[in-house]
Amino acid sequence: MAKKLAVIGAGLMGSGIAQVSAQAGWDVVLRDVTDGALARGRGGIEASYAKFVAKGKLDADAAEQALARITTTTDLDAVGDADVVVEAVFEKIEVKREIFQALDKLAKDDAVLASNTSAIPITKIAAATSCPERVVGTHFFSPVPMMQLCELVRGYKTSDETLAAAREFAESVGKTCIVVNRDVAGFVTTRLISALVVEAAKLYESGVASAEDIDLACKLGFGHAMGPLATADLTGVDILLHATDNIYAESQDEKFAPPEIMRRMVDAGDIGRKSGHGFYAH
Repeated sequence: MAKKLAVIGAGLMGSGIAQVSAQAGWDVVLRDVTDGALARGRGGIEASYAKFVAKGKLDADAAEQALARITTTTDLDAVGDADVVVEAVFEKIEVKREIFQALDKLAKDDAVLASNTSAIPITKIAAATSCPERVVGTHFFSPVPMMQLCELVRGYKTSDETLAAAREFAESVGKTCIVVNRDVAGFVTTRLISALVVEAAKLYESGVASAEDIDLACKLGFGHAMGPLATADLTGVDILLHATDNIYAESQDEKFAPPEIMRRMVDAGDIGRKSGHGFYAH
């Protein structure tokens, strides 16, 4: 019998997780608060499958079957029979805690409750439940169908069984995992990219070098596939600002204090590719 996954949030990350899971044979229920958000999420999945088919990377029948395994709903009760629940909503602790309080009551007793957070300590999210031992971080990377990594994050009370089940899920959908044994804010990957983006933005802000040259230095000097400022534009300057703010609030480490230019860019709506302008014009 196919395993069942519930994904909470049909945005870029949630729909990506739903997409790779359905393609790997999971029955997926994708939940969001509005029909419009669900339609956009499902449309994005259809378009992504179509691209893979056009490139010869996915059989058309397999794409059709995968799409048929995804159902959408605005009803949170739909998590009731899921083996794994992945929350992929906005990076605000209050929103996530509210969802996990509900999942605590609605999900079956042996379900794994996972958060796709990139920066918020899992312990803080798990504390909203009566069963923190079954809460774990499964931090996927964008775009989910293309990126191989999944960062598994232990909360203070996450059990070995929960971590093992989360690894089994992530590996079953084609991901390679690293384990974060202590859920410091930002974990491993977000701390690294945040520190790099903050420093790159400071160099750019103070006129030391252009965005293009800063990124070129990281690509040619360090072998990075993409420079930090181009990464900020791809991820969203607003998303990275939230992440660095979360890490700074938790750690009080000055290297994570975002420079003023990032705040002004977000205020102005210059948040990267999705707005047409960030550190670069798109």
